[in-house]
Amino acid sequence: MIDVTKNSKRKCIISLLYSAGIRKSELLNLKLEDIDSKRMVICIKQGKGNKDRLTLLSEKLLTYLRSYYCIYKPKTYLFETPNGKKYGATSVDRLIKKATLTAGIQKNITPHTLRHSFATHLLENGTNLRRIQELLGHSSDKIT
Repeated sequence: MIDVTKNSKRKCIISLLYSAGIRKSELLNLKLEDIDSKRMVICIKQGKGNKDRLTLLSEKLLTYLRSYYCIYKPKTYLFETPNGKKYGATSVDRLIKKATLTAGIQKNITPHTLRHSFATHLLENGTNLRRIQELLGHSSDKIT
């Protein structure tokens, strides 16, 4: 999905949902200052349950974000509409659907599916379950 997406903003959105494991609502509320390239983390503020947490910022995603920023120059939120308002949830759903079709994926993929894939791939690569729980912002390992 990431590889078939050519638009810089859309590529960043898909990459963030997958490589950071964030929720759609968290993505839409990200501000420029939430991307910490020195520490290579993304600060999720007031996520589900009004909890703050840190999640991963990959080198590849940082490269995408820098390219995106040079083109779009958002002012407050990381993803904004052309008139400077916060990007919408429906737009995210639509771009995920389009990327799924373009990639030739037959399954129904949602933004939350990418979050699940993030967790699954970390687990498959040997990441400790407790660490995955922290990255996802889960308070219970039963949820994770």
